Amino acid sequence: MAGLFESAGDGGAAIALDEFEASILRSLEVQMLELIGPPPGGGGDPLAALFAEGPSEAPEDPALLRLFPDGYGGPGAPEDPRTAERAAEFRRYTELDLRARKRDDALAVVRALDGLGGAGGVLEVEPDDFPRWLGALNDLRLTLGARLEVSEEEDEGLYRLPDSDPRKPLVIAYLWLGAMQESLLEAMTG
Repeated sequence: MAGLFESAGDGGAAIALDEFEASILRSLEVQMLELIGPPPGGGGDPLAALFAEGPSEAPEDPALLRLFPDGYGGPGAPEDPRTAERAAEFRRYTELDLRARKRDDALAVVRALDGLGGAGGVLEVEPDDFPRWLGALNDLRLTLGARLEVSEEEDEGLYRLPDSDPRKPLVIAYLWLGAMQESLLEAMTG
């Protein structure tokens, strides 16, 4: 079960992580939290956060753009000022909630990993937490995929990178997260 989920028999799933795997996964999730950024107003004023509006411009960072894509149009869409206006309005009213959900997903994984006390061990995930884990793992894969400029055409090339390629550690993490995500899906249905 090392590094992959298995059905726990009670509807949940379990994953055995050694200290190194737990540390890597936690580090990636903390980096995700840093990438997503803090809640509006630092999270101190819930009323202000309730009425806060998100950005109307798409992020320039390819990883953030992958996590928070345009709601209308996007690359290759016809140039129409109304589409651009709709995309800006959609982003303004949805991005903060999407960021909050992604932040909550990453925090749930970090807290679960913290429950291992900095060591490896078996981590059990309850069915109610499956969506958070799947979301958090997916967000990490999307981010790493954007950083690695993964496309459907180049996906096979990832398996043939020489060990000397500086992207190799990210590729290994990308592939591991994909296998982890797939094993969680299998554990959910098994």
